[in-house]
Amino acid sequence: MKPRVLSIGLFAIGIALLWSPVTYAQSLPSITINGGHGTPSQTLSILALLTVISFLPAILLTMTAFTRVVTVLSFTRSALGLQQTPPNQVIIGLSLFLTFFIMEPTLSAINHQALTPYLAGHLTLLQAGKKALIPLRLFMYQQTRQSDLALFLKMGHIPPPHHLSQVPTLTLIPAFIISELKTAFEIGVYIFIPLHIVDLVVSTVLMSMGMMMVPPTLISLPLKLLLFVLANGWSLVVQSLFLSFHGGG
Repeated sequence: MKPRVLSIGLFAIGIALLWSPVTYAQSLPSITINGGHGTPSQTLSILALLTVISFLPAILLTMTAFTRVVTVLSFTRSALGLQQTPPNQVIIGLSLFLTFFIMEPTLSAINHQALTPYLAGHLTLLQAGKKALIPLRLFMYQQTRQSDLALFLKMGHIPPPHHLSQVPTLTLIPAFIISELKTAFEIGVYIFIPLHIVDLVVSTVLMSMGMMMVPPTLISLPLKLLLFVLANGWSLVVQSLFLSFHGGG
């Protein structure tokens, strides 16, 4: 029985192989590089656009204010002693829109210098990409500490640049990320200290009263939330983030 089934299977495969060249040769579409007037075809334009879109998450995480914003907001939630409030979705969403708000001048420059001319047909996709990178590089350079940039230039055996155009983008990006993390941690320290003082005071008072069996968080958590609300904490955190970018931070 098995040899017979195997023979039938091999015969079917052979028929399919003999028939497939004729069938596929008739169904293969022709791909053209240029359209009717010498411009890139719509198919290649869509392919290039999808390629750019696939890199947007990496660009958002590494070349914008998102890293600093989401780190500081996460520090704020941890300092309050809240594990899932606000939820991660709220933290990410708020970080995303704060990033757009903070980077509005940069995004506006990209729109005027690259996107609008490209949509009008005055620039190719490659030219638009190069022009869009200029405001992003300027933003990253302004937020990058010179010590961090010098570190990566040294590790990459790159001579000290005299102009921003001489700094490789692949060197500028990691230096920018390290600077963003350092700034976010510095802001996080200022958020943690007053809230942890509340924890320390509550623990000391409970120990002095002999209430060692009472969890300190049972008392300190409502006090920290009350202090944070009375101080208008979220507004202060957002204002500090904005000034750290646009106030010489």
